[in-house]
Amino acid sequence: MNGLPPLSSHATGRISADRLASLLGQWHRGGPRSGGHDLADALATRVRDGRLPPGTRLPSERELAGALGVSRTMIGAALERLRDAGLVASRQGSGSWTAAPPGVRHPGTGLPDGAGLIDLTRASPGAADGLLPAFEAAQRALREALHDETYDDLGIMPLRERLAARYTARGLPTAPSEIMITNGAHHGFALALRLLAGPGDRVLVEQPGYPHAFDAVTAARGHLVPVPVDPFAASGWDIDGIAATLRQTSPRLAYLMADFHNPTGRRMAAEDRERLGAVLAATRTHTVVDESAVELDLGGAGDGNGVPDGIGYGYGAGDGAGDGCRTEGAPPPLAAFAPRWTITVGSPAKTHWGGLRIGWIRASEELIGRLGAVRASLDLGSPLFEQLWLAGLLTDPMPCPGPRRRALRAQRDALAGAVRTECPDWSFRTPEGGVNLWCRLPEPIGTRLAGAARQHGVLLTPGARFGVQDGLERWLRLPFTQPPDRLREAVRRIAAARAGLTGAP
Repeated sequence: MNGLPPLSSHATGRISADRLASLLGQWHRGGPRSGGHDLADALATRVRDGRLPPGTRLPSERELAGALGVSRTMIGAALERLRDAGLVASRQGSGSWTAAPPGVRHPGTGLPDGAGLIDLTRASPGAADGLLPAFEAAQRALREALHDETYDDLGIMPLRERLAARYTARGLPTAPSEIMITNGAHHGFALALRLLAGPGDRVLVEQPGYPHAFDAVTAARGHLVPVPVDPFAASGWDIDGIAATLRQTSPRLAYLMADFHNPTGRRMAAEDRERLGAVLAATRTHTVVDESAVELDLGGAGDGNGVPDGIGYGYGAGDGAGDGCRTEGAPPPLAAFAPRWTITVGSPAKTHWGGLRIGWIRASEELIGRLGAVRASLDLGSPLFEQLWLAGLLTDPMPCPGPRRRALRAQRDALAGAVRTECPDWSFRTPEGGVNLWCRLPEPIGTRLAGAARQHGVLLTPGARFGVQDGLERWLRLPFTQPPDRLREAVRRIAAARAGLTGAP
């Protein structure tokens, strides 16, 4: 990325001068002579925390100088500092673009290489039990499939039949013709975005929300329209507010996570789904519903009355003991309330293994046909072996492996207990499901804390990365996808990093 510019605007995206100025906020802290340093620091922070992803094409010096009300000399000096730091690359005639921060995968921590480094930037569990037997069965099935002369660009029929049966069992009647196999849930969203939204179109998203969805919209030159998700409210989604936003902004597409929201872990109630489905149909808003974590129902939701500082929610009576993931009493899919306007995407990345890069789309047969036509310009289908592998995994009647659920619950408990002990003035709601603890900090130090934690051997993604607008510096996402002892050690180090910033004990 440091040597060559992005291949196309569709792959990376360009940020406008006005949008970048808004993203920088109050960047000028020092006197008149420190302006270039302040601007460079502010830009570097947005690159490191992911709000300016690698490959983002920057506005010209003239455009940025006009938007910020400063001289081009100051802009040039700031960009020169970022080039020296490896955070910006430039080429004459091609402009400038952001680059991957040096050492982003293994930053300097003062520790020996690889020793003691705890990476909490990835919310992806390790491989679940049962992968190898299904792998061996897929190998045998592949030998038979080698004699076939054709392939199905929607995916192999056994896999589509099993996925359709699961949706039907959840209350969304589905035929195999309403399923398309993709290369992951995010791939499904990218296809829907390409079909339904173009440059300049508005896309409604949740805040906090999934950063890579934001990046995809930005890369497509769309405009993000955020609606809030409240981690502590009785109902995390303000349906009336969403309805008003839909009517006022008329977005071409919406992107929602009703089960379980990333990063808050909230699940939308059935009555809210019904109301929202009616609004989506009334406003004729196509909506991508990301169900990547739908099967990770861990039980133990909070009561929704808010959390006083220093207290995390405990577990309710319906804690869901048993070997399989809880499905009894779960609300129907959001698509059941607006089937014509909803595109549901999913994948086995959280339930089985992140390395199994395959997923699916569930939509009306008409939309599947249109999505297939769009996909033909990009690729001609998903790898056969991975489809056979996933089809074997889905022969298990349980939605996700029981050991996976038990491990995640134990890790969630360990992380929540460590935060209560080491950071008693942080607040959070015990997530109903998913893989993240979304913590509210008493000070707006999320990005600074992530930087300080690096020096203690912990990699963090600050809350600001999950926002379209500023205002999430008081938040921090902590995934509970690692063993309990490792999570406790990570929180101990984070508390030490925070003490160095604020003097908190």
